[in-house]
Amino acid sequence: MSTVARQFAHTLREIGVRYVFGVPSGNMIDYIEALRLEDGIEFVLVGHEATAAIMADVCGRFSGFPGACFATFGPGATNLSTGVGEAFLDRSPLLAFTDEMPDHLLSRTVQMNINHQQLFFAITKHTTRFHSGNAAEVILKAAGIATSDVPGPVHIGIPAGIGRDLTVVENTEVEYLRVEKKRWSPMMHQQIKKVETLFAKSKKPILAVGLSAVREGVRNLLLAVAEKFQLPVVLTPMAKGMFPENHPLYTGVLFHALSNMVAETYSTADLVIGVGYDPVEFNYEEWMPAVPLIHIDSKEADVDTGQIPEVLNVIGDLGTALTELRNLKTATKSWDLDQLAKRRDKLFAKLKPQPDSFGPLAVLHELRQAIPDEGILTVDVGAHLHLAGQQWRTPAPQKLLMTNGWSGMGFALPAAMAAKMCNPDLPVVALMGDGGFYMTVGELATAKRLNLDIVIVVIYDSSLSLINIKQQKKGYDSHYGTDLNTLADNPTNHYFGVPVISCSNLGEYRMALNDAFSCKGPVVIEVRVNSIEYENLVLLPNK
Repeated sequence: MSTVARQFAHTLREIGVRYVFGVPSGNMIDYIEALRLEDGIEFVLVGHEATAAIMADVCGRFSGFPGACFATFGPGATNLSTGVGEAFLDRSPLLAFTDEMPDHLLSRTVQMNINHQQLFFAITKHTTRFHSGNAAEVILKAAGIATSDVPGPVHIGIPAGIGRDLTVVENTEVEYLRVEKKRWSPMMHQQIKKVETLFAKSKKPILAVGLSAVREGVRNLLLAVAEKFQLPVVLTPMAKGMFPENHPLYTGVLFHALSNMVAETYSTADLVIGVGYDPVEFNYEEWMPAVPLIHIDSKEADVDTGQIPEVLNVIGDLGTALTELRNLKTATKSWDLDQLAKRRDKLFAKLKPQPDSFGPLAVLHELRQAIPDEGILTVDVGAHLHLAGQQWRTPAPQKLLMTNGWSGMGFALPAAMAAKMCNPDLPVVALMGDGGFYMTVGELATAKRLNLDIVIVVIYDSSLSLINIKQQKKGYDSHYGTDLNTLADNPTNHYFGVPVISCSNLGEYRMALNDAFSCKGPVVIEVRVNSIEYENLVLLPNK
């Protein structure tokens, strides 16, 4: 016999969970104690439930196992839902536990009581609850759902008052309830023929690589296909690292800075081949020319067929599909490689800061010099993300972390804390704007308590710059509702005991980076810049 709480902790550890993030409640203390007693798994207290879910999301990205988080009734659950929604649209495996009323009070009017099953229905792959006799079974099934097919979150309600109930411990095989990924042998003959016909007919096809390709680990196969047929490659932002930026066939990143220059290449394509392309980042028709589409993924393409003349879905395992594509007996395509190289060089030249200038481009450029290739950068939502998505040299997947499906501000700091916990030997930096920093500054106390060696670079331009630019493009007052102006004239030297280094020129910034990376524990670098550089770099036409 064991208690429900002990079975909860043991089952999570068995499926690979190492951290459970959350804010305690009276009902949850039984489960926190069980986590304390279980070897190989820890409860991690955070300042806000959204942080708990974001950190669990990022742990899921790195491990492939579900991250885990929990929150209490009502406000705890609604706070948690922000990070759960992120895991849903950024495709991360996650188990979100919340307190729920016992059966006899579920439909009653009770303090803090709302229907959590309805709350989480729209932002999870599945929502359920367990009882005293089936906690392990429910968790195992939830883990299978969270990690199968397109990964995502599962919500599990925990009825109040059952944590200390005794329950039978069954010798359940951890793997048996996992949902197996659908694998497929070589593509069906008809699919191969259709792909071959479209591919052979095209003279200038382009590869568009998305988030699912990162998950499937097909980087080497992608490189082989591109090189065999001399195909240019364009990436979605969350696929950064799937193709080297210095490769002759690299074209750039969709939707981010200088997207008009990236469009100079893909707008002349006569066929688009989407590889693991998830439209949650950017719909095909928002950027594609009116040419046929071959969509290779586990899900059919979500497109407006009125804008795309022909769509061929190739559904199944990306590795098998790319192998079949590589084996096609088709001639090298007719792209002008010299022209591609000139466009790429021109793109990166525009993203290089002018000598002795000190704006967002210089902030990113100097930071890239300071972080070794194996280091991890987490980036918050904002105009600076559009620069990083295009400018940041990313040698491998999961070295540049962002939220581009959910796109919620306040991501970078919780993500950096989780990245450091999952990769304790690697340097980790969070890059934020002042708006995102204000949303999560309290979590510096968490980073301090956990003694995490992370550097937090905050770009202060006294504005919500991305919204400011959108206001300007529509001819609106570009200061109303977007000006921040909250950085004190005499800046503080710490937040919650975390040291702060302020700088307003290139020399000070270089020294700040050097000092920050030599410190133990978290450090904040406040960088005062002018945001004018953004205006000619972000939110440019994609067609």
